[in-house]
Amino acid sequence: MTRELAGLIMAVIAAAVLLTMFFAWRARLRRDAGLVAPIGVPEHAEVTGRHEILYVATTRHDEPLERVAVRPLTYRARGELVLTDRGIALSLDGAPTVFLASERLTAVDRATVTIDRVVEPDGLIRLVWRVADAASVDSYIRPISADPQQILPGLQRLCAAPENGENP
Repeated sequence: MTRELAGLIMAVIAAAVLLTMFFAWRARLRRDAGLVAPIGVPEHAEVTGRHEILYVATTRHDEPLERVAVRPLTYRARGELVLTDRGIALSLDGAPTVFLASERLTAVDRATVTIDRVVEPDGLIRLVWRVADAASVDSYIRPISADPQQILPGLQRLCAAPENGENP
């Protein structure tokens, strides 16, 4: 086999892999087109804390390797986590501000692994919230400006109690 033929075969394989990835992502976006995070912060929400974060991903609840394309939380981004008396706001670069009201938040805890990201033990914060009537998702953030343990108590105070004794 000549060098040119080997190079051509490698280029064709690389193009096939990239096209497969592109079409798989487009299919995921179509599948999750109905999932939209709530946008906008309530007018009279009192800010109780601000923290610089990296938004990592949103996945199906308790399935940290199954990404969900919830708009506008589709892509990884830098941003700010704003704690208010009514819930939390995720103000991510290049996206409208997402507001997760206390009624939507069902649990907050720490995590180490999610899709595309493995960090030191308990280096991520997992926000469990209801994106639709019965569907829960997990959103993962990585604090930059503070230790996750410093942010966690404030987030846990905002979580709604599980309804009828069910687990989040």
